[in-house]
Amino acid sequence: MACFLQRVKATESKNLLAAKKRKIRVAFRKNRGKKSRAGHELREAIRQDDLDYLASGERVSGKGNLSRYRTVIAEETEQGQDLIAELDVDRDRCLAGRVLSIVGSHQCKVEGEDGKVYVCAVRQILRTLSQNARNAVVAGDRVLFEPERGEQGMILRIEPRHGVLGRGVGRSHQLLVANVDLAVIVVSAVAPHFKPNLIDRFLVSCEKGAVKPIICVNKCDLAEWQKLLPVLGQYAILGYQTVFTSAITGLGIKQLARMIRDHQTVFSGQSGVGKSTLLNAIQPKLGLATSDVSSDSGKGRHTTRTAILNQLDQGGWVVDTPGIRQLRLWDVTREEVEGYFIEFRPFVRFCKFPNCMHVSEKQCGVRAGVADGLISAERYSSYLKIISDDLDSG
Repeated sequence: MACFLQRVKATESKNLLAAKKRKIRVAFRKNRGKKSRAGHELREAIRQDDLDYLASGERVSGKGNLSRYRTVIAEETEQGQDLIAELDVDRDRCLAGRVLSIVGSHQCKVEGEDGKVYVCAVRQILRTLSQNARNAVVAGDRVLFEPERGEQGMILRIEPRHGVLGRGVGRSHQLLVANVDLAVIVVSAVAPHFKPNLIDRFLVSCEKGAVKPIICVNKCDLAEWQKLLPVLGQYAILGYQTVFTSAITGLGIKQLARMIRDHQTVFSGQSGVGKSTLLNAIQPKLGLATSDVSSDSGKGRHTTRTAILNQLDQGGWVVDTPGIRQLRLWDVTREEVEGYFIEFRPFVRFCKFPNCMHVSEKQCGVRAGVADGLISAERYSSYLKIISDDLDSG
């Protein structure tokens, strides 16, 4: 009887998750169009009752760059809290592949099931459906593409994603990588400066994207890294994996290699923290380009220009991402942030007000935890800094 109930529940879950095909209307912006006439010219022609005043090659009025619409057959499946439209394609004509890197604005390198690497363009409708994102396709994406002449192709569909890492840029969402299960958050002990607040932002982004984080403090040969043990200790107590490394002395390289073995991993962090150098130390034949920190600004130079997916000899894949200067959270409201600070959770129930933001409210359980030394004051300051940003603008 128990086995029967399990089968029934599994069938019900499968039906709930099943994609429903339906017609959707997609707005396409015109690739080109005539320049709309200045309003004063039309008004002048009407006043003189002489439409010949207008050049015959121009339209009197028009929609300018207004969208045109097309109806497509798509499937809607839930991915996180969003409905994702997946285009209905002829699978018999397609190959399945994985995106290795982005080439230019609308092309990428895809490794197909046949082992070949294709340079693929991205179908325009996919870019249109991803209008809220800066990039329709990212490294790590599983795609269906139609091979064309030579080793070229056209990506027709992006398969549902899991394990994503992204950030907000302006009013759009920039995905850094997709389909990973580990994120190595690389920070440096010195040059550029050690930034715990950036670690906390990455931890929020990782939990939001269902990716397990590893905190890696690199360049330990340039500083007395033992002084950072209390700071990293507070993360270790919370259950986060931490590691100290140096590509020069070899400190922690084998340990880090063991952590990422047989996993799909992304290395992310500021420019100049040594992400590419660490990967070269783990697998020298990767030959990733590296550079020193600028002596003028003390900040890292952008050496890695695009996210690149590489296979590891020890098993698994790794993505080296371009360095970032700041990480603005995307699709995270102020009210959500407390849930991503796992040490807050036991104390929230002692707050007097259900909508307590733990800033200046009376009888706040979280603030009491900070006062009693049960919550790190540095982590609490980081929380305040995050919620002070305009998170809702994304």
